[in-house]
This record gives sequence, C-alpha cells and structure tokens, in this order.
Amino acid sequence: MLRYASAARADPAVAWSLIARPSRWPAWAPHLRGAWGLAGTDGWVREGARGAARLLGAVPVPARIVRVVDGTSWTWRVGGVEMDHRVEPAAPGEGGCVVAVTMSAPAPVELALRATYGPVVSLLVDHLARAAERESP
Repeated sequence: MLRYASAARADPAVAWSLIARPSRWPAWAPHLRGAWGLAGTDGWVREGARGAARLLGAVPVPARIVRVVDGTSWTWRVGGVEMDHRVEPAAPGEGGCVVAVTMSAPAPVELALRATYGPVVSLLVDHLARAAERESP
C-alpha cells in the first residue's frame, strides 16, 4: 500500500468538497477535467457509480466508486488499482486537516506505481492541501 498525505490549515469540509466533487477536481488536479457517471445528482461521488474520469480534457479513464464515507473518504477502482481519497481532522489543538491518497494494487503494480505515478500523486495531494487552504475562511 502506498500513502501520500499533506497537512492543510483548512476546514476539513472545504477539503472534502474539493476531493469528493468531480466538478472541483481541476482546482487541485489540473490533468483531470471532471468526470461522467461517478457523481450523483447532487454532484458528490456516489458509491457503486461506474463512469470515467476525463484525463487531459479528452481521454476517458474508466472507474468505479467502491466506497464512500461521507465527509471522510471515498475509494475508486481504476483498472487493478484501488485509490482511497481521505480527509482526516488534524490532531486535537492543531486545527486543519490532513488530505491523503492511498493506492493499493498487486505488489508488482505497486512497485511500478511508486516509481511512476507516486511522485505525481504526492504533488497532487500537496496541491489539494493548498487549494483547501485558499478556499477556507
């Protein structure tokens, strides 16, 4: 399992809005231009939904939302990889939150992800934390 996390001096609800609403993904992941079929009519990712993320504005990447814990985490399966997107409250007295993405796949795939996509995910999680800070009161 690979985990990438970043602390944010941000309201956890703001971070959740950025991470769990496909229409908000471009605010922190410029290579994602939203998605179709992954959100409910309210705009939030929906457990059991099947659809695709729009990569670089054109390339559809098929995905299925396998779990959603409102306000806390959601997980999707893309190919043989499960990616958990999480917002955790910061330690008591610190304020803010921690945003994290965890990737799980068979060992050889995880090794490849660590070397290739892992550094990108690390950067994206930092972008998410900074975007949440900019939008928090």
